[in-house]
Amino acid sequence: MFQGTGSDVGKSLLVAGLARAYTRRGLRVLPFKPQNMSNNAAVTADGGEIGRAQALQALAAGVAPTVHMNPVLLKPQSHIGAQVVVQGKVRGSRSAAEFQGLKAGLMEAVQDSFARLRSEADLVLIEGAGSAAEVNLRRNDIANMGFARAADVPVVLIGDIDRGGVIASIVGTQAVLDPADAAMVVGFVINKFRGDPNLFSEGMEIIATRTGWQALGLVPHFAAAARLPAEDAVALTHARRGTKDGARITVAVPILPCIANFDDLDPLEAEPGVEVIHLRPGMTLPTDTTLVLLPGSKSTVADLKALREHGWDIDILAHARRGGWVMGLCGGYQMLGHRVEDPEGVEGPAGGVDALGLLDVTTVLSADKRLAPARGATFDGVAFTGYEMHMGRTTGPDTAHPFAQLAEGPEGAVSGRIFGSYVHGLFADDAQRSAWLTRLGGGAAEISYDRQIQDTLDALADHLEAHMPLTRLLELAR
Repeated sequence: MFQGTGSDVGKSLLVAGLARAYTRRGLRVLPFKPQNMSNNAAVTADGGEIGRAQALQALAAGVAPTVHMNPVLLKPQSHIGAQVVVQGKVRGSRSAAEFQGLKAGLMEAVQDSFARLRSEADLVLIEGAGSAAEVNLRRNDIANMGFARAADVPVVLIGDIDRGGVIASIVGTQAVLDPADAAMVVGFVINKFRGDPNLFSEGMEIIATRTGWQALGLVPHFAAAARLPAEDAVALTHARRGTKDGARITVAVPILPCIANFDDLDPLEAEPGVEVIHLRPGMTLPTDTTLVLLPGSKSTVADLKALREHGWDIDILAHARRGGWVMGLCGGYQMLGHRVEDPEGVEGPAGGVDALGLLDVTTVLSADKRLAPARGATFDGVAFTGYEMHMGRTTGPDTAHPFAQLAEGPEGAVSGRIFGSYVHGLFADDAQRSAWLTRLGGGAAEISYDRQIQDTLDALADHLEAHMPLTRLLELAR
């Protein structure tokens, strides 16, 4: 099990790289994360949803993702509450305080999923959540040491040297852990190192001496990680502008508080001829914007409010009046209509809110959730594969001009240069992305996105083979 001294220390990435490395050694590897918190989710073949990182780790291992790879998924809906998904199915919404009381009853599902994977694999690589040092949350813990103790799995602690204070973060973690929890740790890894590794050899020795844990790698910063889908919204925290010379298309994306499934942006960001701008509060829509893209949302009503608070609704409507392109995906599609009604109080108090009015449609939210692969062709006849993950139903006159034709029937809506669809993963499809870039005036796609992901996973595996003792890690496994 790989736990961290904090969030975003690289746990997900290291597990993905190790999954590829051990799979190349001929082992059947399966990833597992007992509890995850993310609005970037993936649909599984068995009809559920898991965190995006576990889907990437499954891809690295060459296996199909299942709900048992991430049995408890929390999808934040507000600053204090989240939707709770257990073994792929929604169990309702809970506040943070309510979830603490719920955790004890979830260990059975977590252990059940882990037992299933363990029985099918040569090696299960387990990812912890947040920080191992959150001892205030230790009671009924299912994400870190609570799981490690219950399942009797050895723990490797990961520290991030890039953020500074890595010696204190690792030594301090041991200091606050219960001795029985600390005894589960067999070693540590320092991640995201930059510079001459010889300059930190004394640091590695100090940590090993202070903790009694063995050093299991000083892993240099892996810049190509930016090509892999991110799970944490922390990846979106920095506004970007002017990062690509000669970009022919500018895509502006409002980064709203409840943004979800933002990996829809990754294939566009990977294209050399496309500049994707993350609009942060205080920024205005650039005048050279080609396409405004509204991604998915875990709370459409709340994000519509934020859109207006930042003045982006005015910018988007002006962009549309000038003949600009606007696309909404999932929650973004719902925002493009006239109204979003929430009669059951799915996202908060029952009621409704006016939307942008760019499509002649209305959305009614409901507690029923659609999770399904999507396959079909868009309005221009270009085939695609993707997936649906949404709550609510959108109807209205503009659905007579559907965005796509699926096996189940028409989907989405089109009005001039305004497009709305519930399908995620569109731009990951090379043919579909190429059609869009051509339509927007940028020419055909220049990369194969799936190939880029696979090549990056191979490079990451090579990187870890060079800087971590993979054979020793296997010897430490139980």
